[in-house]
Amino acid sequence: MADSPSTKRWLPLEANPDVMNQFLWGLGVSADEGECFDVYGLDEELLEMVPKPVLAVLFLYPITPQSEEERIQQDSSVKVKESSNGVYFMKQTVGNACGTIGLLHAVGNITSEIKLVEGSYLDKFFKSTANMNPSERAAFLENDREMEVAHSVAATGGDTEASDNVDTHFICFTCVNGQLFELDGRRAGPISHGASSPNTVLQDAAKVIQEIIQKNPDSINFNVIAISKKTGA
Repeated sequence: MADSPSTKRWLPLEANPDVMNQFLWGLGVSADEGECFDVYGLDEELLEMVPKPVLAVLFLYPITPQSEEERIQQDSSVKVKESSNGVYFMKQTVGNACGTIGLLHAVGNITSEIKLVEGSYLDKFFKSTANMNPSERAAFLENDREMEVAHSVAATGGDTEASDNVDTHFICFTCVNGQLFELDGRRAGPISHGASSPNTVLQDAAKVIQEIIQKNPDSINFNVIAISKKTGA
């Protein structure tokens, strides 16, 4: 889950909706507002099974020499927006924190769609970091003991034994101002993948994810999780 400039390392979050739900619900996303779900496949029929509306998509992929080379090449060719342009973005400076960064990227860009519990950790976090730049947000998180403890509890609550020796990485996809953005704390800024909408964000993200998977045909360690808004019965 990505080495980082900081010496601090956390245990990685498991790509498990139950773990992520308990993490988010405990920090201030009401269980009545949002929930994480597995995406079992990227063809249209399986995408239609995901509860709607989808607000954000998390993608876990293996870090390989090939993926790292492609990332470097993409950084030089794809338009990386150094200015946020309305996108909530933060750098990753803590090792193995990409799962938490991905969830913060997701929630930080959908605060107009879901109601955070007033006075909760996430409510205070996003209010405190709203006017910070991506590096300042990273430093704020790195020094935030409450989040470190919450992350540790979630990381040890999965089905597999937590280890800091991992070779996978989480990124987030979400729609902001009519564009699909890829949010990766290892990048200089948000990456735009073109036009999108709240109604098509899952399908649009799936197309980008499929391209990443096709470039790594020998890898099977991929996982896609959607964060959907509760609409009630």
